[in-house]
Amino acid sequence: MTRPLSDMPVLILAGGLGTRLRAAVSNRPKALAPIGNRPFLEIQMELLRDQGARHFVLCVGHLSAQILQTFGNGERLGVRIDYSEEKEQLRGTAGALKLAERFFQQRALVLNGDTYLDWDHNELLEKHLEYAGEGALATCAVARLPDGARFGSVDFDPSGRFLQGFREKNQELQGPAWLNAGAYVLEKSLLNWVAPDRMVSLEREIFPVLINQGEKIGVVRSSQPFYDIGTPEDLDRFRIMHRSRLHDRHRVA
Repeated sequence: MTRPLSDMPVLILAGGLGTRLRAAVSNRPKALAPIGNRPFLEIQMELLRDQGARHFVLCVGHLSAQILQTFGNGERLGVRIDYSEEKEQLRGTAGALKLAERFFQQRALVLNGDTYLDWDHNELLEKHLEYAGEGALATCAVARLPDGARFGSVDFDPSGRFLQGFREKNQELQGPAWLNAGAYVLEKSLLNWVAPDRMVSLEREIFPVLINQGEKIGVVRSSQPFYDIGTPEDLDRFRIMHRSRLHDRHRVA
């Protein structure tokens, strides 16, 4: 079976300030949060590399020199790494992608640099090709979590195939919900909707505008575990999972 991930760039948004994580990770960018003796971003890229990805673009900003020093051109991981660097101005998620527009092919896989979705991202790409044939500008992976209040949630159209809207974090929203899992396939033409040289949020500004204008954003539901390392508690949760997985591998070996 063809693995489409090998044929397109993977852009990882790793330029955020990580203010919620400062109590646990104060001297390095959030993407370099230590997981055992390795940085989180390395574990994330290895997952994608093992699924066929060969070209990464790291969208960096805060303490970017540390990320460049850690990964260089990607040779150590057996991949190619390019960098798109925010200088003085923070640009938000969509603004960072606009800055990295030159690295897009017809489309690209985009990941948040502080999330980890434990599944084969080729499935997301394959589903997006189907949706793109119907005019979709993007496809978003969503994951099921028991606490919709904490992360916010997404709504689907009646077909269940396309996004209809986003709900912000709401403590009154009780019970399980589908949430944005921080993994997308974006058509390069979507960047025409993003104003250059300003801070723009993909999730809070661009996606809602597209939906309101009648554009399609496909959705793929993942039943696999989803992790966000944005707070010290969430970082510890990921560390526990990763340590358990390494223990299981060593036991099998």
